[in-house]
Amino acid sequence: MPNFCAAPNCTRKSTQSDLAFFRFPRDPARCQKWVENCRRADLEDKTPDQLNKHYRLCAKHFETSMICRTSPYRTVLRDNAIPTIFDLTSHLNNPHSRHRKRIKELSEDEIRTLKQKKIDETSEQEPKHKEINNSNAQNPSAEEGGEEQDEDILPLTLEEKENKEYLKSLFEILILMGKQNIPLDGHEADEIPEGLFTPDNFQALLECRINSGEEVLRKRFETTAVNTLFCSKTQQKQMLEICESCIREETLREVRDSHFFSIITDDVVDIAGEEHLPVLVRFVDEAHNLREEFVGFLPYEADAEILAVKFHTTITEKWGLNMEYCRGQAYIVSSGFSSKMKVVASRLLEKYPQAIYTLCSSCALNMWLAKSVPVMGVSVALGTIEEVCSFFHRSPQLLLELESVISVLFQNNEERGKELKEICHSQWTGRHDAFEILVDLLQALVLCLDGINSDTNVRWNNCIAGRAFVLCSAVTDFDFIVTIVVLKNVLSFTRAFGKNLQGQTSDVFFAASSLTAVLHSLNEVMENIEVYHEFWFEEATNLATKLDIQMKLPGKFRRAQHSNLESQLTSESYYKETLSVPTVEHIIQELKDIFSEQHLKALKCLSLVPSVMGQLKFNTSEEHHADMYRSDLPNPDTLSAELHCWRIKWKHRGKDIELPSTIYEALHLPDIKFFPNVYALLKVLCILPVMKVENERYENGRKRLKAYLRNTLTDQRSSNLALLNINFDIKHDLDLMVDTYIKLYTSKSELPTDNSETIENT
Repeated sequence: MPNFCAAPNCTRKSTQSDLAFFRFPRDPARCQKWVENCRRADLEDKTPDQLNKHYRLCAKHFETSMICRTSPYRTVLRDNAIPTIFDLTSHLNNPHSRHRKRIKELSEDEIRTLKQKKIDETSEQEPKHKEINNSNAQNPSAEEGGEEQDEDILPLTLEEKENKEYLKSLFEILILMGKQNIPLDGHEADEIPEGLFTPDNFQALLECRINSGEEVLRKRFETTAVNTLFCSKTQQKQMLEICESCIREETLREVRDSHFFSIITDDVVDIAGEEHLPVLVRFVDEAHNLREEFVGFLPYEADAEILAVKFHTTITEKWGLNMEYCRGQAYIVSSGFSSKMKVVASRLLEKYPQAIYTLCSSCALNMWLAKSVPVMGVSVALGTIEEVCSFFHRSPQLLLELESVISVLFQNNEERGKELKEICHSQWTGRHDAFEILVDLLQALVLCLDGINSDTNVRWNNCIAGRAFVLCSAVTDFDFIVTIVVLKNVLSFTRAFGKNLQGQTSDVFFAASSLTAVLHSLNEVMENIEVYHEFWFEEATNLATKLDIQMKLPGKFRRAQHSNLESQLTSESYYKETLSVPTVEHIIQELKDIFSEQHLKALKCLSLVPSVMGQLKFNTSEEHHADMYRSDLPNPDTLSAELHCWRIKWKHRGKDIELPSTIYEALHLPDIKFFPNVYALLKVLCILPVMKVENERYENGRKRLKAYLRNTLTDQRSSNLALLNINFDIKHDLDLMVDTYIKLYTSKSELPTDNSETIENT
């Protein structure tokens, strides 16, 4: 908002002038002098704090000697500056004008006193200036000699110290705002009533610290022009980038120390109107804990090849990770983005063959496979399922309404009804059996949505009722019914396999051996797709009939029928060719891609875990499968002998000693360092994305990322502040941030506000 000059007969305001505007000082004595010289009777009863906050004087009311311009962008007052230039008589020429600034009339004695004071102050300053000039003339080499000295060993001047303290305060405010998830901007301009000055959140926190007594900020705040930003948007961005870089570097330092790591991305998110990929890194820290930490956002590119290049460049050049030590990569993406991220995985595999492309432990295999199916109907159905689940989680009342419908429908099977009620309270769309649940719940969902939409008691607002109508129309579409029934049946062959992959370590090990059987079953389905699809389509038709849903085929199919009168294409054959066949073919290929030979070899190495070794009667052959990691071992020549000792250790253990059942337990054994090759292998296996994080307290990165996205409006999200918020517990070095900023963006002769801007609204 504009700042109006408080001087009588002055109509200048900051939005219409390039002049600097200055606040009234908080110092009571100086403030009193300002008020006296203004001759504003209405200001005499106000406190220095009130005057400092609400009133300003433009630079026209100060002698030139009282104003310093240290740069084209920075205008400040001297510490003892007093306004002395005022027009106290021009209003007399227009007696009919209205004045909001009531001028206190001057007596002749007061005028003489003011003039004499001005003369005295001028005479006092002249000798001081002469002394300074004389001393400079007598010692002209003082400054020149200083320049020849090494800048690194020169002590900081008072101005430089104050500059660093000032910058440190700004960084502290930015870090606080990031940790507390406070957006930098405050109210939008159209939200503020005209004439009201409302600072943004950053400026408000700055003023709060000044009011709390921070001297460095107070001094800078009082002597700087009011219509100059203390920290411009450009400077804020520069400082935020430094904060983000320093915080990220703390995590990446631990990653480099641990040597090996894996890269994981989560689903594409909207950051202030632009799509970004959240990136997490998985590694084993010094305390042998598997951790999954968020390290930043990457701008998403529509072109897969460009995305692959930028992805690699950011990780290696900007973040400084050596991809030669990357041992796994996994990409959790929604339907539609899968094919592009697969290109990224392929390009990285070409350069780094040991960066195995795997499933991520936090995503059920069946949902992973469904999201990757390149069929538009599947993408639409998955989106509808997510929206239905989110709709009922909007309020407890909606879930209660759904529960009451389930109770009525499952009167004859109360056990299943109770189970479905419990499932409805969870995020069931991410389960292995999500499509089985959906088919069982579908009738209840349709009846509930229809009831909410047509409720005659008006219990629901228009927004909820309207959304219920849209969702009810979506789930009662025949195309949706056929799609979920086909997905349910096709993915039934991978359900147990996927569940084992998210189970205990032994389950994962034995799941690797069952992949051949899963692929055999799916290939058999493909060979007999005519028969299988006939059963699936019949199930979908019966379900539609049960729900009184009309068999209405997609417009594309109907248009094809009209254009080709001789076409023998039926609705059943249409869905076979456009849905069942491509879905089965894709899932077979996707399983082969995810579970490559390298990946299966890695999973076979899980027999190193003592409990798995025990289940195999200690008859294992890890050495053959560990060949792929031979270059990662500290003593590869002694691997065979070491594995023999490792087996003997557990085979002849004491009766009261239990076999460790997870990699986490094995890594925390007191004598694990006596088996350096086993130790190295376990660390590498642990970081594979397919392995779940055993200790949930170290899976903070993903949980905090989800919490940030859930709690922050899209237009208020910031990739810089997000990293500060998600990694709020990571230590930070303020001195390093300040030194980095000074090195990158300022010279020693400049103050931080050299990057400031003269603005219209403060």
